[in-house]
Amino acid sequence: MQRAPRQRSRSRRSARARALAATVGVGALAVSLLSGGNSVAAAPPPESRGTTLSLPSPPGGKNVKVLVFHSSATAESPLVNAGIQAVETIGLTGPTAGRFATEATDDASVFTNATRLGKYNAVVFLTGGGDVLDPAQEAGLEAYMEAGGGFLGVHDAARTEPYSDWFTGLIGARPTGAPSSAQRAVVEVGDRQHPATKSLPLEWKRPDKWFNWAVNPSGSVHTVARLKESSITPAAKPNGWDHPVSWCRDYDGGRSFYTGMGGTVDSFSETDFRDHLRGALAWTNRTSRADCKATIDANYAAERVTQPNQPGQNDQIGEPHGLVTAPDGKVFYIGRGGADSSKPVVTDWNDPDIGKGNGEIHVYDPATKKVTLAGALTVFGNKGGGDELIKNEEGLLGIELDPAFTTNGWVYLHYTPHSQINRETRTADRRVSRFTYDFATGKLKLASEKVLLKWPVQIHSCCHSGGGLAWDSQGNLYIATGDNNSSRFSDGYSGNNPQPNYKGVSFADARRTSGNTNNLNGKILRIKPQKNGTYTIPEGNLFTGDEMDEGGGKTRGEIYVMGVRNPSRIFVDRKTDVLYAGWVGPDAGSPSTTWGPAKYDTFAAITKAGNHGWPFCMGNNQPYRDRGPADPSKPLGWYDCKAPKNESPNNDGLVNVPPVTPNTIWYSPQGGGPDFPRDANGVPSYKLEEQKLLMPWLKGGAQATMTGPVYRHDATSTSNVKWPAYWDGKWFVGDFYDGDQPRHAVLTDPKTVGKGGIPVHAESLKKIVPVGANGIRNLMDWKFAPDGSLYVLDYGRGFFTSDARSALWRITYKGGEPTPSADQLARKAAR
Repeated sequence: MQRAPRQRSRSRRSARARALAATVGVGALAVSLLSGGNSVAAAPPPESRGTTLSLPSPPGGKNVKVLVFHSSATAESPLVNAGIQAVETIGLTGPTAGRFATEATDDASVFTNATRLGKYNAVVFLTGGGDVLDPAQEAGLEAYMEAGGGFLGVHDAARTEPYSDWFTGLIGARPTGAPSSAQRAVVEVGDRQHPATKSLPLEWKRPDKWFNWAVNPSGSVHTVARLKESSITPAAKPNGWDHPVSWCRDYDGGRSFYTGMGGTVDSFSETDFRDHLRGALAWTNRTSRADCKATIDANYAAERVTQPNQPGQNDQIGEPHGLVTAPDGKVFYIGRGGADSSKPVVTDWNDPDIGKGNGEIHVYDPATKKVTLAGALTVFGNKGGGDELIKNEEGLLGIELDPAFTTNGWVYLHYTPHSQINRETRTADRRVSRFTYDFATGKLKLASEKVLLKWPVQIHSCCHSGGGLAWDSQGNLYIATGDNNSSRFSDGYSGNNPQPNYKGVSFADARRTSGNTNNLNGKILRIKPQKNGTYTIPEGNLFTGDEMDEGGGKTRGEIYVMGVRNPSRIFVDRKTDVLYAGWVGPDAGSPSTTWGPAKYDTFAAITKAGNHGWPFCMGNNQPYRDRGPADPSKPLGWYDCKAPKNESPNNDGLVNVPPVTPNTIWYSPQGGGPDFPRDANGVPSYKLEEQKLLMPWLKGGAQATMTGPVYRHDATSTSNVKWPAYWDGKWFVGDFYDGDQPRHAVLTDPKTVGKGGIPVHAESLKKIVPVGANGIRNLMDWKFAPDGSLYVLDYGRGFFTSDARSALWRITYKGGEPTPSADQLARKAAR
């Protein structure tokens, strides 16, 4: 390593002004800032930032060299020597293809010496605060970036050049003031692809001094790691749950990486922190490619692809309720059955047409950008809104395509046929049927129906019909069914009131449905369809159906998951066969020390068959209070989540039901992941003043979970709109509503997923899957297409109908490939 002579003179504002005057009129530099939102101000006019530097493009060569610049406007920090030594060691160790030479200097004239500056592949700023470059020197650094150079800023570099808007853009954000004291914190490492983070722990526990940012840069830069702010006592003006700590971006022709870590001498001797710097340097010095554009909002385009329906017609879309994409890119989406708002609905049970509606199947073809109405089923479910004893959520509820759809054309529909309702008992048969799609006509052959599975549901009372369908890699079909019960009769807490019934059929006791081992409602079923239209029961379901417990005949073999309330959306990641589900909670706005938790909307990553709690327990095994048939208004004992008992008079299944598996995500009107101190019996206090929110990135209120897909990136695809590899393995979770509710991509820990482990990282999607009046306000379903674009259904602005805002949207990525381009790598990086 060569270390240049130290230059102790420091440029001040007056010196910058004199130098600026001297450079006016010299050859202009073109400035090309990437979009940076409010965190990056506009650069000064090019004529005020002149330089005559002519640099090779890209700077540096195959003999990779890195410059460490460590000037400061104040006394030099002891961090400098530790940082230089760390960079030197990184350059001399590791795979040969990633090694480099290091030179260090505090002489800023290097940035006006084209011969010298042009030989460095990357520049590291280990600078302190204040002005360290005069205008000509800063213009030289700008010319270096424009030529394709690389920049790495460490910790206090964010306080360098405080008067320069261009340097603010280069760094990405400015701190609000001094960092916190040195504290051990949790760093959430969200980017599992970038060389700076892919080898780091998901939750990286380390001490440092932590900055807060004046303007959060997320969305204008690509954040690779975030500070879990709840793990420390932050400095003044904390950023909250989205607290970036390391990020990168392609900037002004070059590559910029910044880390807010490295605020202590000991940081530079940490193996993981050196690995973090090693990966950042590999990208900035062009020995490795990386994607630093994947979470920049401007790199995504959201387009509404369906038009409003023609008056009195559902030619474009029905009441949006679900979608699935075909291998050829076509999108099949369904309408539940709500009529055009101009048409009357029948709510009189004496009328044979009570609730009659059309469950419509539309197909969007991205090649022609045209919509076809492929078919419609006559369903029960068109009763409009109103009280829970009037409205209804039955209808056409789910759609899936056979894994061999391209050759057999089979389409599976989950629906409630109107022809099978019993108006006397107010019950119906729900079914999953297979139909054949005619590729030549683009129509569904309704006469081809083969009923795989059907079961009885009560339709006297609304709500919570479920509906989702999904396949795993083994050809098993998952069917999500709701509990079809009202929570109105339990004040919005556990749906366990045994009394209300219609002609002997309970409609307010989820122990008859979700908590019943012998009932297919309030479940996620798993079957293996056969070619002849029948099905078999795969191994590994919750029950075989042949259990002899408690006399036998009290279980159903189709049940994979019990204890769910309204799983209208499910998804199976066919790479792992993990099932992802979400369900809506009851209506209580706050917890009760008498009855239990508030309404918890729930997401669960499910790795094996189990009981997920409703109506006995919610969230991370927080129990409800039992009710008896004599006087349901009087509380009995708390349910035991480890060994719940279903002692409802409406239960015809086992009394001793399986233990409850805690869920992955839950949120209430108070926020995400409410938790409470527990007594010796494990019962939470349920006192709001004692509540702790485990997932501060979530907020509730009006809430309705809509679980989304896990993205899987196809590296072999030539699609120019596919979402980048950064999102691979991330689970998309959202809410029907678009206010403060979730619309996030989350990472789970493989060690704890399915066992009650909460997500280790989350990031907002609200600017990529846009919210607001002109965006996707009421998210109903979302799936990735084979080309890697994301399709999203917006329900519209009314309930139980479609309207002018009901639409199918497509969200594409336009950020391009990782950088640098393959032909500009300094040398091939070691694998």
